[in-house]
Amino acid sequence: MESILLWVGVAIVFAAVYFLVKGVETRLILLSAGFLMAILSGKPMLAFKAFSDRMIYGGLIEPILSVMGFAYVMRLTQCDAHLIHLLAGGLSRMKWLLIPGAGFVTFLINISLTSAAGASAAVGAILIPLLISSGVRPPLAAAAVFTGTFGSMLSPGSPHNVFIASKLGGVPVMEVVSMVLWPTTICVLIGITSVTLIGIILKENKGYVPEDNTAAAIEKSNLLYAAIPMLPIIILVVGAIWAKELPWLAQLRISHAMLIGAFLGIVVSRTNPTKAVDQFFRGAGDVYASVMGIIICAAVFVGGLTACGVTGAFNELLRNSGDAAKYAATWGPMILAIVTGSGDATTLAFNEAVSPHAADFGMTPMSMGALAALTASLGRTASPLAGGIIVCAGIAKVSTMEIAKRTAPGMIIASFVALFWFAYMI
Repeated sequence: MESILLWVGVAIVFAAVYFLVKGVETRLILLSAGFLMAILSGKPMLAFKAFSDRMIYGGLIEPILSVMGFAYVMRLTQCDAHLIHLLAGGLSRMKWLLIPGAGFVTFLINISLTSAAGASAAVGAILIPLLISSGVRPPLAAAAVFTGTFGSMLSPGSPHNVFIASKLGGVPVMEVVSMVLWPTTICVLIGITSVTLIGIILKENKGYVPEDNTAAAIEKSNLLYAAIPMLPIIILVVGAIWAKELPWLAQLRISHAMLIGAFLGIVVSRTNPTKAVDQFFRGAGDVYASVMGIIICAAVFVGGLTACGVTGAFNELLRNSGDAAKYAATWGPMILAIVTGSGDATTLAFNEAVSPHAADFGMTPMSMGALAALTASLGRTASPLAGGIIVCAGIAKVSTMEIAKRTAPGMIIASFVALFWFAYMI
């Protein structure tokens, strides 16, 4: 009976992946598959308990909701636009830096605006037209921007960093950010270098004459406005580095830093505080519906996997496979992110089900969790189905596949670096 139930669970997992690839709503698939497996196994309470526990898990809710609330306030005050204009203005004066600079600017912006699609929209609306008007062909211009959309790996408000810190490591989230700093930076440099070389090889980096040669309008940036989006990150980093010297700063939580940044943004921009408060909580509500919704449904899915015995069988398989477990943590999340266009559901499900048992595979839960999170982000950046790439394609007026062809080589190379770093250096 147990073996039959196991194979039923495996069949449901494949069906879930199929429907995800077909574009069916991620939360619906994870929730339905999780409850179906739990009910068939006669253990529906495992799914219900996973649902209720994850809905109120403070270690995830507080930082994620406050970060997105802050992002909405930055959009209302236009502080984020001033930062992007400032960085774009510098790039426009150094033509040779346009392509690598666009990727790195997106990477930096994505640290504070953690949504890949949001960062693509905010940065792409300015930089893609700028690149095209400077002679870069549209697919390469879009690829240059989209390559930088995994800067959120360095955000203390990233749901993956928060999950790894609270559930896998039991450490402050800044410790996870410090752990992923160098491998993430190396991976983005590989991605940017790859896109730049592809542009040179295909001769797409200069000489293009657009039908509409009007450059994107870039307003004069206000330096005070431009500094606000990075302020919470600076507060958290300084507080972590100089904890003994500045104990009052070290006591600030992520939500506190985001509130300080939002308040100062309102003050310097003289924005209506009523509208700003409304936007802050609207952002928190939207991210609960999207990101937290995926986290909750992923927990239900894992509850169903556990009830059917799939989790135990998979862990046993990895436990007896030696180094293969490290490869599974690298390319399993990456491949699923490529075919589904989303790294969130894949990463969260993997880190719920497999990463807690990482010690059995010769890794720590934190290192395996970080490896899965990074490679899923790389896979999403190589996917023609990702939300961010759809945004960039719309701005550049090209197909998503043309963009993915230019981002994928760098992401594949970077995945080997991620494997080596987390599996063999930590």
